[in-house]
Amino acid sequence: MLEIKDMKLLAALARHRHFARAAAASGISQPAFSARIRKIEASFGLPLVRRGNKFQGFSREGEVLLKWCRKILADVEGMRQEMEMSKGALGGKLVIGAVPTALPYAALLSGRLREVHPDLAIEIRSLTSSKIGLGLDDYSLDAGLTYVGAENIGDKLLLEPIYEETYVLVASKALAPRAAGHATWAEAAALPLCLLFASGSFITLVALPPFIVFLGVFTLGFGLMLAAVNVYFRDVEHIIAAIATPWFFLTPIFYTFSALPTDRAPQWLLHVLYYGNPITPYVSAIREIVFAGDWPGLGDWVYCAAVAAITLVSGFAIFRRLEGDMAVEL
Repeated sequence: MLEIKDMKLLAALARHRHFARAAAASGISQPAFSARIRKIEASFGLPLVRRGNKFQGFSREGEVLLKWCRKILADVEGMRQEMEMSKGALGGKLVIGAVPTALPYAALLSGRLREVHPDLAIEIRSLTSSKIGLGLDDYSLDAGLTYVGAENIGDKLLLEPIYEETYVLVASKALAPRAAGHATWAEAAALPLCLLFASGSFITLVALPPFIVFLGVFTLGFGLMLAAVNVYFRDVEHIIAAIATPWFFLTPIFYTFSALPTDRAPQWLLHVLYYGNPITPYVSAIREIVFAGDWPGLGDWVYCAAVAAITLVSGFAIFRRLEGDMAVEL
């Protein structure tokens, strides 16, 4: 039988989506945290967490268990708050999910709540409307500030209209649909809009140039190696042409590595699939920075830097060793 602290560990892992960060938030070491999660999996005899070189999400069974854990934790917190209210004080933690445009109102709301209930801790999370609906459904959120009619908002939830929102389209005169008046969503969608980040912050973009440099160094070293060898063994170009197509599709460019069916795969096989293709860590790291706004894991930093350096040194050494007779072979 699961204990409350086990449920809190699962909830922390779902919230942080990172073993080390979830362990730090739970006040225990990362090895102890991982061991506890594996013990929970052993007690059910089912894989609950999808693992690769890092946390990749919960399995189908894990999602079911996580929903029940959140419901039980919400009930326990509700019970505790009711007992506090019987003493005339409201305390505990209130988790509010808000769409980005509603964050100023959420901050104002939390300030007013704190004035009335100073012992109440309030956490505000910036989420999309669909994730707010999912959070209310799986009990990871206590309340949400979202749009009326948003997806994943069930009929069983209490909806209270708060205010009407007005959007402003900022565009140059050359691009604006008209000089004044209103623009439709279709007209706005036709404009070259800015890139929106799903999560994280723009500060993670500072990690992008190093990985681009790592990838460039790797490409240079690999190119030197192939160029030199191809002079002496002309079949190399045909071999590379045959390998390039399957290599392209084995590289997670149009899909993510976590999308692979890895629920029941052994850990060593996941590492072979991930690190066996030298391009995969580069693509995954750049995708995390640009599209998720997250910092790549330490393993990706070390691997990409080491492979780039080794490839460049090896390629340069092979090229220097063979360049003396290249003119004769050509």
